[in-house]
Amino acid sequence: MQNESEIEIIRTDWSTHRDDLMAIRRAVFVVEQAVPEDEEWDAEDLQSEHFMALTGKRDVVGVGRLQDDAKITRMAVLSSWRGHRIGALLLESMLQRASERGVIPWMHAQAHAIDFYRKFGFEIVGEPFDEAGIAHYMMRLAGER
Repeated sequence: MQNESEIEIIRTDWSTHRDDLMAIRRAVFVVEQAVPEDEEWDAEDLQSEHFMALTGKRDVVGVGRLQDDAKITRMAVLSSWRGHRIGALLLESMLQRASERGVIPWMHAQAHAIDFYRKFGFEIVGEPFDEAGIAHYMMRLAGER
């Protein structure tokens, strides 16, 4: 297992790294969390900025997506790499990019990940709801309106 300093986060697009992005999301969302395949892929993939976590050996171990409307979506880290700050590195990169773009990021966070996002300053907005059979909450950066 590598340490955090050996992980690189790159910003990319769907046409350049489609297969890598799909492989991680399929493993995490479709296989592990049983999200229907037809709900995982959408038109946002083509127009969004994508982020990938790469090991020193250039293996892709995590992904995330920043949509044009500043929504952070499709954050996924392979199970064998969880607990190694991959999600934190991805989120930090997306938050930095949102800041560069001058947009306020928000998300539909899975209920089990609420505490993770709170560590980065996100707060729950509203009541829980179902998305792809999984409980979610809308979240936004605290103090942002």
